[in-house]
Amino acid sequence: MALTNPLSASEVGTLWLTYEEKTLIMRILEYFIEKSDEQEARNLLGGLWQELNFYVLEMEKLFEEQGIVKPIGFTKGDVNLDAPKLYDNGFDIMFLRILKEVSMGMYTMNMNMAYNNQVMAIYEGLTVITQKIYKLATLYLLQKGILSLPPKVTMPKSVEFIKNKSYMSGFNPFGHKRPLNTLEIGILHHAIESNNIGMQLITGFAQCAENKDVKRYFVKGMDLCKKQIKIAEDFLLESDVHFSATSGSTVTTSTIAPFSDKLMMHCIFLLNGFSIVGNSFGTFFTLRNDISMKITLIAKDIFLYGQEGIEIKIKHGWFEEPPQMEDRTGIIEQ
Repeated sequence: MALTNPLSASEVGTLWLTYEEKTLIMRILEYFIEKSDEQEARNLLGGLWQELNFYVLEMEKLFEEQGIVKPIGFTKGDVNLDAPKLYDNGFDIMFLRILKEVSMGMYTMNMNMAYNNQVMAIYEGLTVITQKIYKLATLYLLQKGILSLPPKVTMPKSVEFIKNKSYMSGFNPFGHKRPLNTLEIGILHHAIESNNIGMQLITGFAQCAENKDVKRYFVKGMDLCKKQIKIAEDFLLESDVHFSATSGSTVTTSTIAPFSDKLMMHCIFLLNGFSIVGNSFGTFFTLRNDISMKITLIAKDIFLYGQEGIEIKIKHGWFEEPPQMEDRTGIIEQ
């Protein structure tokens, strides 16, 4: 019997991507839950696992109803719960918060490509969960003194308009560069914060990766994180903006992998995509041209790094192929 509400190509594609991401996050949560010795953190991690599991089962039901093969995603074989702690206390919730930032962006994109009521309900529910967990994670980290607040600013007392295009100038070493505006400070602070977490994550991955090319790839990613942190810090210091970022020294000395190389590579693949989107936002809304140019150049480095990662994933047979449209030319020429 023909389906009365078949999914569109875009819905099949976004569900496939969402299923991969959710099963990856669930494996990471399982490890963090196992290793956490702080009850409030365990409650936060465990609560998210339960809610994600519900929507993973909902997606599996939808795949079955629509006659779509279920993606493999990430299974129990991709996590080693017996591995020692790879990260110190606090990193689990810091990383959870970053994952929820990624998820918020993905659900917005996915909802924009959804037309089926069941699919929209899945993204609507996941969005509510993500925003709730993001808020709880932020409050937890602030309460524990782990998360650094962005710099403070003198509150504006009047509305001003930009007078001329010199507002955008930043390249002239002998000319005056205007102070950073609050949006630019926010973008630079976020770059430092997210790359600090990224550097901790990928340092741990580099310590325990089994494949040599994967290990080299992660070491290269550590250098890319450092480069982005330095660029953002230099702009803030140049404008006499005082900031404080979380230390990067939260990785233990363990070399036993809690996750498969396949899972770790896909995790970095997702974060690369998030980083490119974030840099695009920063480039457009940063009005000083020296900052936007630096962000654009680093985005190119991130893109090339991401492409290298895709090649490694394909080489080792770790990249599930997204659902394809019919090859009409191939069918005709048979």
